Amino acid sequence: MTVLVGFLPTAEGEAAFRAGLDEAKRRGESLTLVNSPRSGAPVTASKADEDALAELVAAAAAADIELVVRQDAHDDDLAGTLLEIADEVDASVIVIGLRHRSVVGKLLMGSSAQRLLLDSTRPVLAVKP
Repeated sequence: MTVLVGFLPTAEGEAAFRAGLDEAKRRGESLTLVNSPRSGAPVTASKADEDALAELVAAAAAADIELVVRQDAHDDDLAGTLLEIADEVDASVIVIGLRHRSVVGKLLMGSSAQRLLLDSTRPVLAVKP
């Protein structure tokens, strides 16, 4: 089994990564990090650059945790992509970072985090920076 982390290069993503490392160490499992860029986007802030990924790999190695980085592209369904990958890798837990959104923002735009929390058959650990 593995701990699955949904990662974006943001403060919320960093918090999810740190919590995922802690969970993987506590459970004695590997860590699968999903940095899922939106397919077809000419420029995306959601894809971590090579330097950021190297830092994550180094941090996992320092914690003696095996890290697998996946950058499966998604269309508009990030939650669905994470849920599919969780099933594929048999994740014991999904770790995500949360950001503050207004009620109106959630109503108009929806929430990937909310969908993960409601649709996942696996435990979800949601953390804030």
